Amino acid sequence: MSWLSKIFGGKPEGSEPSQIEEYQGFRIIPELMPEGRAFRLAARVEKDVDGETKVHHVIRADTIEGKEAVIAASIAKAKQMIDEQGDRLFR
Repeated sequence: MSWLSKIFGGKPEGSEPSQIEEYQGFRIIPELMPEGRAFRLAARVEKDVDGETKVHHVIRADTIEGKEAVIAASIAKAKQMIDEQGDRLFR
């Protein structure tokens, strides 16, 4: 993905529908962000509220080698944030 797509909202790698996880009414979509030989831990958290899709981006400084490992870690971090903050993620 080009850097312009990242800035202006192009489709991120790792957002195939099979990787979207539903959790407590939220959708978690892992977003692969290559960093050298690893990937930055990142995900998009979405929830439909009153007919509007609210979005929160989770981007951590952590990098992890391997797509499957970073996807699992990104989902786990997003779940932790949902558990801690719930709908306050969208403020």
